[in-house]
Amino acid sequence: MKVERNRLMTYNQYTLFGKTLHMPEAANIDVLASSVARTPVLVSDDQVHDWYTFVLSFPPALVREYLRRFAVGSGDLVLDPFCGTGTTLVECKKQGVASVGVEATPMAAFACKAKVHWSIRPELLLRHAKRVAARAHSRLSAEGITDEPPNRDVDCNRLVGFSDDAEALLIKGAISPLPLHKAYRLLEAIRGRGRNPYLVHELLALARILPTEVGNLRFGPEVGIGRLKEDAAVVSRWLTQVENMARDLSAVQPLPGADSKVIEGDSRDLRSLLRPASVSAVFTSPPYPNEKDYTRVARLESVMLGFFDSKEQLRQYKQTLVRSNTRSVYKADDDDAWVSGCAAIEEIAEAIEARRVALGKTSGFERLYPRLTKLYFGGMKRHFANLRHALKPGAMLGYVVGDQASYLRVMIRTGELLAELAESVGYDVVGIDLFRTRMATATKSQLREEVLLLRWPG
Repeated sequence: MKVERNRLMTYNQYTLFGKTLHMPEAANIDVLASSVARTPVLVSDDQVHDWYTFVLSFPPALVREYLRRFAVGSGDLVLDPFCGTGTTLVECKKQGVASVGVEATPMAAFACKAKVHWSIRPELLLRHAKRVAARAHSRLSAEGITDEPPNRDVDCNRLVGFSDDAEALLIKGAISPLPLHKAYRLLEAIRGRGRNPYLVHELLALARILPTEVGNLRFGPEVGIGRLKEDAAVVSRWLTQVENMARDLSAVQPLPGADSKVIEGDSRDLRSLLRPASVSAVFTSPPYPNEKDYTRVARLESVMLGFFDSKEQLRQYKQTLVRSNTRSVYKADDDDAWVSGCAAIEEIAEAIEARRVALGKTSGFERLYPRLTKLYFGGMKRHFANLRHALKPGAMLGYVVGDQASYLRVMIRTGELLAELAESVGYDVVGIDLFRTRMATATKSQLREEVLLLRWPG
């Protein structure tokens, strides 16, 4: 199958929690001449989007561009079946377009729900948050701890910490004992004893500051340990984030707005989650076949907020994900059956296995690479097949995907392979737009990030 690859403007916007990153992987960005009308990056793009986001998420301007190209209007419903932290849903809401998102990772789904919840009064949110901060300050003060560092001569044996099971889920040193204790005291104040109408926003503000402002994590784009912070101003940083939220709510509430719904579920099994023939357009970015454990990116805040606190709970969540890394492969997985006999996928898997043997790689996870490749593409084919019933005739679909060489440096042209699989289950392949390119550190080659364009004929 020949796929038309178009040239679309590149958005050089690698972000972590709304801040531009300077990383080796992002050091060589080709800014390409656009074959479509340029969509400006607006000052307002950070509003709401910046409440919580993942590293390397695509920019809001890209969503606007494809809403325009797909001729999406106020009477349409847009689906993001891998909605993550909600870039598509938030941008649809800003544009007055109804949307629905599906997300399996609890922390991301929670963030997305909070980011499309605009009905609270911002001045009341801020007033409540100040009372929460005062309660947290009071509790800490009674323990001889101030929010502003440095605190000296604190008895670390009396600090609140994670359980042993929860601690085992985290990178060692992800957060220092004193900032963790302060975060727990703040969490207690947020949850309080009675009903809190601002709970989701206040919890999301805590999740937003935990990884890098309070904790010791760094993203580049992999997660690791950065500079250790023995102390941090947890409560004041949290209150600043709530103030940012209140300001954003004041700015977006006059917009037309539209209904937004977030469903926690497996994007490979959409038949039970979506109404038949209800979706006019899809814009999304599924996992890439890149050996990245997407549950690890938000592990600290996931544990802190109680989404999982044991390896068994984590395993249950991983089983609802498209397989893209060896840490989420299980014996009973059978998505590879969906691509049995697909020559292109078999060829990639065989090339990876041949490369493994040639390099003498014998570890358990390296032996899984060929099977993992089949599980990934099988899971995506299963997704395409089970999505069909929810699409209106003529529905347009955009999938932001990237070429990868993570499995022993064997190049995987993700967009082209997904196009072939989508076509095999009845979609029309419209083309592939180049979104941006970046230099892969391991291979020193340019990796394409693209938007695969499909149409459901109905």
